[in-house]
Amino acid sequence: MFLGVLIGVWIGKDISEVLFKQVMAVFILVAVGIMIWMEKKKATDIPSHWAFSSGTGLLAGISSMIGNLAGSFSDIYFLAMRLPKNEFIGTAAWLFFIINVFKLTFHIFVWKTVNLETLGLNLIMVPGIIIGFYTGVTVLKRINNQLYRKLIFVATAIGALLILLK
Repeated sequence: MFLGVLIGVWIGKDISEVLFKQVMAVFILVAVGIMIWMEKKKATDIPSHWAFSSGTGLLAGISSMIGNLAGSFSDIYFLAMRLPKNEFIGTAAWLFFIINVFKLTFHIFVWKTVNLETLGLNLIMVPGIIIGFYTGVTVLKRINNQLYRKLIFVATAIGALLILLK
């Protein structure tokens, strides 16, 4: 994923936003399709080939740096690893904390997209983030693992379709 971020820094300013979104949406939809197919055939094997984890990480890093789309790729990876919902969420939280701290340097010093003005805009959102956090924790306790997996599949596919059609 770190390598993907570096590639994203390098190509991110030059790639067409429309082309990037279309390519990422197609990758995400194909991956979701494969995951749904594996769910339907009751496959219990966890992908262990290095190309799956490395490829997913690379795409997540590139898409994270250029368009903040890594969530879909990490969701697909965590679903493939069969992580229960709490581990899924906790692992994603740590992953994105680490990768976003890494990306921050490039946003400040290379692309110059983070400054005092954007920081102020982010601080305005803190109350909503806190409310969302507690709402999410409350709702999550009521959802079982199987339903959670299905919700992630559906949300990821809908997100990819919206990106593709927008």
